[in-house]
Amino acid sequence: MTLRFLGTTSDDGDCPTLYEIEGTDEILVQGEYETDPEHLAALRDVKESETFVRVPRALLARYSPRTEAPALQPFPAISHLFREFRHTAWRLETRRGYASDRNGERWHRWQAGDDVAQDADNSWRENVRYQAARGKRFERVRLVDDPPTEGQQFLLATAPSAVAAGEDIRNLSRGQAEDLRLPDYDFWLFDSRIVAQFAFDEDDTTLGVYVTEDPTEVLAACQARDAAWHHATPTAEFSRRVRSIV
Repeated sequence: MTLRFLGTTSDDGDCPTLYEIEGTDEILVQGEYETDPEHLAALRDVKESETFVRVPRALLARYSPRTEAPALQPFPAISHLFREFRHTAWRLETRRGYASDRNGERWHRWQAGDDVAQDADNSWRENVRYQAARGKRFERVRLVDDPPTEGQQFLLATAPSAVAAGEDIRNLSRGQAEDLRLPDYDFWLFDSRIVAQFAFDEDDTTLGVYVTEDPTEVLAACQARDAAWHHATPTAEFSRRVRSIV
């Protein structure tokens, strides 16, 4: 069972921190050991396997889950949100590649050396143009390794057509993302109100999304967005940097 980072109130990136143990209803707490003898003596019904840590009240107030974990839904179940959102649809992309890219015709053309930067609109880009014309924003931050993976190079190569349609796509090094303690999972954030977190299998295939309006999850997503957006670099500039070193 894997751990999912929920949040931290530490300025130094060490502790205290909360994690969710995926597949269970349990939370893992990281903090300083309780060592006060008077406190330890007052604890009741302590097993030999148990220990105790200190965390600030603010950590629990901000990040501890308050609702049941949402059920996994197929991605098409949220297709309406990309038309009905009111002001901003924001995406964090964390993976080193996506099966949906590798299985597409555009991927094979790119591998053959074709210029795929300015392909004709598809249904996605048509909707982006439509929504952008009404003052709405589509925004993304994509994490990029050093050096970029093949999947990340493909996204850099194809980004211009999405940008031309109206998306604001920016990029952030994985090292920076780790320093900022950004989540290690993909999600969409709609209007700072709805979070759709992706689930993938080991082959980078989308299994579905977990959709929630839980205030704790939404706050964590908003904080990740603000940090990532502040430090990320627009695609055109980032691509020039990559080309200069590859």
